[in-house]
Amino acid sequence: VDKSGISPAMLKLELTETVFVNDIDAIISKLGLLRRAGFVISLDDFGTGYSSLSYLRQLPLNQIKVDRSFVRSVAESRRAAALAKTIVQIGHDLGLDVLAEGIETEEQHKIMQAYGCTGFQGFHFGRPMSLRAFEDWLTEPRRRDFGATALVSA
Repeated sequence: VDKSGISPAMLKLELTETVFVNDIDAIISKLGLLRRAGFVISLDDFGTGYSSLSYLRQLPLNQIKVDRSFVRSVAESRRAAALAKTIVQIGHDLGLDVLAEGIETEEQHKIMQAYGCTGFQGFHFGRPMSLRAFEDWLTEPRRRDFGATALVSA
């Protein structure tokens, strides 16, 4: 970051819950250093692995990403909707941004937005694409602007 001159705030480090299998205190310490240096830290696939609410309380996170397994059925299942809504509320109560993964329909997008998600990922917005295809998509006059996090593969 120092050599490139890129602001650390422009970079998001996404962690999966599997990193917590090892020395949690060392992980918390290292993440704290990164966050104080200005990096944005996001917990990916929240709720599907080893996380616990005590880890969530201790980790120096900026964001949690609601796993697609919770988002998939929000329109069809009251239980799924209640879980997704609760996860979003917990994130907000802890002062975190909350992103919904796996948005495949406009209905899912509207529901998760109503629950308070401010970021979204999923095939509803576009399929993963090469950098060149993404650049072309950005310049299309009819492109849809969802304010979504784009998925780009090299």
